[in-house]
Amino acid sequence: MAAAAVGKRVLDTGWLAARSTEVALTGVQLTTTQPPAADPEPAAPWMSAAVPGTVLGTLLKNKLIPDPFYGLNNQAIVDIADAGREYYTFWFFTTFQCAPSGNQHVTLNFHGINYSAEMYLNGLKEVLPKGMFRRHNIDITDILHPDGNNLLAVLVHPPDHPGRIPPQGGQGGDHEIGKDVATQYVEGWDWICPIRDRNTGIWVEVSISITGPVNIMDPHLVSTFHDDFKRSYLHCTLQLENRSSWIADCTLKIQVSTELEGNICLVEHLQSYAITIPPQSDVEYTIPPLFFYKPNLWWPNGMGKQSLYNVEISVDVKGFGESDSWSHYFGFRKIESTIDDSTGGRIFKLNGEPIFIRGGNWILSDGLLRLTKKRYMTDIKFHADMNFNMLRCWGGGLAERPDFYHFCDVYGLMVWQEFWITGDVDGRGIPVSNPNGPLDHDLFLLCARDTVKLLRNHASLALWVGGNEQVPPVDINKALKSDLKLHPMFASSQASDSQEKHLSEEATDPSKYLDGTRVYVQGSMWDGFANGKGDFTDGPYEIQYPESFFKDSFYKYGFNPEVGSVGVPVAETIRATMPPEGWSIPIFRKRIDGYIEEVPNPIWDYHKFIPYSKPGKVHDQIELYGHPKDLDDFCEKAQLVNYAQYRALLEGWTSFMWTKFTGVLIWKTQNPWTGLRGQFYDHLHDQTAGFYGCRCAAEPIHVQLNLASYFIEVVNTTADELADVAVEISVWDLDGTSPYYKVTEKIVIPPKKVKQIMEMKYPKMKDAKPVYFLLLKLFRLSDNRILSRNFYWLHLPGKDYKLLEQYQQKKIPLKIYSEILVSGTKHQLRMIVENKSTKSVAESIHPASGIDLGDVSGSHSTGKETTHDGNESGSLWRKIHSSLGVARTSDNLRTLEVDGTDSGIAFFLHFSVHTSGSSTAEEKYNDTRILPVHYSDNYFSLAPGEQTSIDISFEAAPGSSPRVVLRGWNHHLDHAVMI
Repeated sequence: MAAAAVGKRVLDTGWLAARSTEVALTGVQLTTTQPPAADPEPAAPWMSAAVPGTVLGTLLKNKLIPDPFYGLNNQAIVDIADAGREYYTFWFFTTFQCAPSGNQHVTLNFHGINYSAEMYLNGLKEVLPKGMFRRHNIDITDILHPDGNNLLAVLVHPPDHPGRIPPQGGQGGDHEIGKDVATQYVEGWDWICPIRDRNTGIWVEVSISITGPVNIMDPHLVSTFHDDFKRSYLHCTLQLENRSSWIADCTLKIQVSTELEGNICLVEHLQSYAITIPPQSDVEYTIPPLFFYKPNLWWPNGMGKQSLYNVEISVDVKGFGESDSWSHYFGFRKIESTIDDSTGGRIFKLNGEPIFIRGGNWILSDGLLRLTKKRYMTDIKFHADMNFNMLRCWGGGLAERPDFYHFCDVYGLMVWQEFWITGDVDGRGIPVSNPNGPLDHDLFLLCARDTVKLLRNHASLALWVGGNEQVPPVDINKALKSDLKLHPMFASSQASDSQEKHLSEEATDPSKYLDGTRVYVQGSMWDGFANGKGDFTDGPYEIQYPESFFKDSFYKYGFNPEVGSVGVPVAETIRATMPPEGWSIPIFRKRIDGYIEEVPNPIWDYHKFIPYSKPGKVHDQIELYGHPKDLDDFCEKAQLVNYAQYRALLEGWTSFMWTKFTGVLIWKTQNPWTGLRGQFYDHLHDQTAGFYGCRCAAEPIHVQLNLASYFIEVVNTTADELADVAVEISVWDLDGTSPYYKVTEKIVIPPKKVKQIMEMKYPKMKDAKPVYFLLLKLFRLSDNRILSRNFYWLHLPGKDYKLLEQYQQKKIPLKIYSEILVSGTKHQLRMIVENKSTKSVAESIHPASGIDLGDVSGSHSTGKETTHDGNESGSLWRKIHSSLGVARTSDNLRTLEVDGTDSGIAFFLHFSVHTSGSSTAEEKYNDTRILPVHYSDNYFSLAPGEQTSIDISFEAAPGSSPRVVLRGWNHHLDHAVMI
């Protein structure tokens, strides 16, 4: 057999698994004389395994348990507390080919095991110690079989203290899981059911690394800046290990390149250094700083481009050749974080610019740890699409994986990473338990330090935090403060002006620190977060009146790390994740005080439904639109509330930008299972309307209505003055007329400011209608370009939205243009929707409102699809995609016209993408949606004469015949564009 090539090979196929109590053989026998057979099918008790993954994931893969996230299925799965740890102790087995040459070395890498394991390779045993968040790297060079055929078995044990779930549930069950260094949400929380195996398994990738005599370990990359970011240095320190028995004469090479337009790479540095390493030893080597003049900086989402450089390091050994290599995408950026004197909130600066934080709390992508690159990419892009700029990795979840951080680097999401402490489990819960945190403090610190080494090179990583609503035990906290202390070059708020002085005073290169570039904060409610003292001053977590978010009394402190609300998904998701008995909507029980109590069915209750009312505080927000008739009606009205609720939350916080608040993180953005609270997209990856309410509110430049004062405000979060702009204000009633219209004079908004423009006085007019629509447009006077558009539905004080139920009967004429681009499984569409109703105000909508389609006069039809020549329209769209090598399905622009005799707002339109199949209301619901889908906007409304362009992208299998469906509040015909 030929010698193996130098590099890494992931072992992610061919794994088998079996419950340990059902396997009589030892690990030695399994990996020598009696391995399980996999061909053609494994014999019981062996089964195909999910690696990486968990025991539950493997059992589900083999249909030995029902889907725990469907309906009440989780109640039918035995809990580890009842069955015992042995029940979820599993063998995992695979084979791999590897035959190194005489001078090659092979390392077997386990990047994450929950919780401990014994590994057997070709009959030899190695113990993999406890700890969910640590890497295990074993030199297996001398264990490999001479013929290259290797047998690997791993016996994986669950956490030592899996705990028991009390009858009343609770935050982290009985809190026993806190005695281990593991994820804590697995005992259940107020937003998730218990995970029955406590996430036991080989949950991160397994790989083998083949190197020569010398290998590279844990390079640390740091960028420093001088002269107002004109000059920069890239610092790097790494470990080099010589595993041979002879002196290694090495050449260490570093190459730094950046991608230009057209897939052309520019190599900015290529340096080499001679190093000699004694036998059987390792050395730390610091590469002389590499100079860059005006490097392309990495900026968070909404502030600029996410420029990334590819740093490649290799080591050649004399007499062998290339021995090992390592690469990482790296962003040149400077992050600073201090407590703001005026607000008391924590403030973040990126590359010298303060950034107003609008983001969310992140638990993890999937409760069975099915953590794929593809799913991570969708998750993170969704957050960027919402215009968020920060994610907080909550302490009861994971130390997130490099793939998560890679996509945060790519899409510009700053990350707050917490360690594995929560107030509920570690000393502040009910009952109080684990006041001293995990039992093994040394293990906690080992996992923490290894996590830092794993993640520290990511530009998106913004800060470390000791725990959620709690600080770590005194000794752990002290050690973390010491380990994560800032290098002097990063400790000063004036660092960019004084780094040269610090460099001369501090002989230690910044890359020699464990991190040294990011602050460590001891807990999520300390030091600039919440009240800064650790009191429970985050939240609330329930439905609010939208105007409440704009009131000075709503929240007292500068930075709220958690504030949450409702999150019911669309009806299709309810049907896809629950049996028919779960399709019944809550009972609306009216109390004697006039408030409504929503009583959910048992399945909704198990899935942690948050009501849309808070008796005694907030009247039912769904009932405002009329009593829901069925599931579809309830979910559609819930989307109206979702949009208004979360738009108001972010607009309210932004209204106080820098004067009272420095940031807010919404609890939470998504669910790792099919939960019914606190989410902007569901576990199946379909967005709620709240997603688009956030997207609207978190625009870098934004026009909004202050719902408390009814003043129109313009928000400028950018570093540039906003000049030569004006705001167009139009009110529309349910009859399709515009009784109020105004365009302001030219206005100027300074950088990073919120400016009040004028009061919106329509509600005070004598003939004001009880329900009306408000359309705001911020546009540039020089070219009429719209910079921000915001559409509200509103009612007069003391009124409600019940008149909108009659508005559903309106038939508004629409014209829909579509351009479709397909390359393999990838589909990209541009949908242009026009409200063809008659305008009722002279030039009622400012010319800035339109989108130039060129000549789009095609055949007219009623609910039928036609095509016409599209050579003049969308030319830029075609140029972009032709440069990407995307094939068009045709050279025609398709047109769909929908007849309607009424004039008015086309209200709350939303696209969805489906297969050509049909759904059914029978017991077995067929979900025809294609998911995930990325929409540039959705849940939108159009005034008479308006048109908008929506870009849609998704993947669909060949032959699936996707169709794009448009529905809306007053558009129920399900007109579809076939692809």
